[in-house]
Amino acid sequence: MQSKKIKIGILGGTFDPAHEGHLAISQEAKKKFKLKYIIWAITKKNPFKNQSSLSLSKRINFAKKFISSTQYIKIKFYEDKINSNRTIDLINFHKWHKWRMISKKCTILVFDRQGYKAKSLKSITFKRLNQKTLQFINFKKVNISSSKLRKI
Repeated sequence: MQSKKIKIGILGGTFDPAHEGHLAISQEAKKKFKLKYIIWAITKKNPFKNQSSLSLSKRINFAKKFISSTQYIKIKFYEDKINSNRTIDLINFHKWHKWRMISKKCTILVFDRQGYKAKSLKSITFKRLNQKTLQFINFKKVNISSSKLRKI
């Protein structure tokens, strides 16, 4: 009996706070790549940024409320299980723990944030991976970020 593979997506980050941009990326990925569900893997702290403005529990609770009517998104926290907080943006992907292994096991989909694609194309990661392993996804961007929301 052949087992059928289930396609899932993982969107990692601090979600400080979760917003429409996260949701737009999730919707586009689900539709375009026929994903069964998407995990929002919330991290305690981005290792390349200062402290988050909200506590981990508040960010998790807010994200759960934010997607409460969206059945295909699951909110998870894995850091205590995997003993790592290495969730960062693509530009620094080469600094991820075992990044080459990740690229061999998964297709990495990059949903461009405003102004980041040019920098990403010059990154160490992009230069070392092939187009089958790493794909830039064109989609209608939502001009919002957690940083902007925190300033409001």
